[in-house]
Amino acid sequence: MNLTPFMSTLAIIALAELGDKTQLTVVTLCAKHRPGIIFLSSFFALLGIGSASIFIGSAITHFLPMFWIKMGSGVAFIIFGLHTFIEEEESSYSCEETTFVASFSLVALMELGDKTQLATITLAARFASPLLVFLGMGVAFLLITGAGVIIGTKLRDYLSKEYIRIGSSIIFISMGLIFILDTIIGIRII
Repeated sequence: MNLTPFMSTLAIIALAELGDKTQLTVVTLCAKHRPGIIFLSSFFALLGIGSASIFIGSAITHFLPMFWIKMGSGVAFIIFGLHTFIEEEESSYSCEETTFVASFSLVALMELGDKTQLATITLAARFASPLLVFLGMGVAFLLITGAGVIIGTKLRDYLSKEYIRIGSSIIFISMGLIFILDTIIGIRII
């Protein structure tokens, strides 16, 4: 069995996702919420978007223009940042289902049109081996999401909840503004 599609996908996706906005989001979410919920929701979102990339390819942009995908991502980040800033301190653990859905949606929106989605589309087309590309992508997302969860959880041990709340808000709002600026005027920061 030729493992080139698996190994290539694993290496390319892991390197592309390392330190990417998705991993930073997982770190930030984990600093405030239960790590298990964030890990599962983020991993399933990444796996879902990656799977769609493999099987649907670039057809996603034919149904929904990339402009609106990017604008939606930016607005979602700003709303999530504002919500994080004004929420009560104890509410981060109050409803696991809401946390799961919110983080799943946030990560899924971020991955639409991201470089890892484009890389997955390219790898699936290049190797014509969807199963091995899927497995390589899945392992890469598992490793990167796990690393983000560990880092976020450790931050919680060293920083006060107030600093995490304010820092998370600033990161989310900043990323949202960057996404919107990138979409409107083409400023490429992340």
